[in-house]
Amino acid sequence: MSAQLETLPPFRRMEPADLDAVEIIERSVYTHPWTRGNFADSMAAGYHCHVMESGGRIAGYSVLMVAAGEAHLLNLSVALPLQRRGLGSELLRFDIGLARDGGAQTIYLEVRSSNAAGRALYARHGFTEIGIRRDYYPADSGREHAVTMEKKL
Repeated sequence: MSAQLETLPPFRRMEPADLDAVEIIERSVYTHPWTRGNFADSMAAGYHCHVMESGGRIAGYSVLMVAAGEAHLLNLSVALPLQRRGLGSELLRFDIGLARDGGAQTIYLEVRSSNAAGRALYARHGFTEIGIRRDYYPADSGREHAVTMEKKL
């Protein structure tokens, strides 16, 4: 059993010292990234802000809010060179566990309608599409819809 645990990527709470690396990843994976202040505010608010490490470096991160029997996945990102290796799935499983441990009955998220890979990732983990938030995200040519998804825990 311990050998299996050693193969999992290490997760830890995001710290202010991580924000430079997080910001670099965020800017590389999104056309309209969160700001450093968004991450700092999320940490200050007590949200579940975690980083995942691979090879001694930050490979990905997530921000999860849990309250009143619900969880909301606000951000989940993996560094571009490390995508498509299962790290997003590991990070998502970690967040689902945090939501359950926090007493959430349902976890919600929004994903860009154009993000086919993200939508497929969430669907593989049991999320279902429940609605559309029109013009939710900024886009290079105006606004883009978000697909709202949920998973019952």
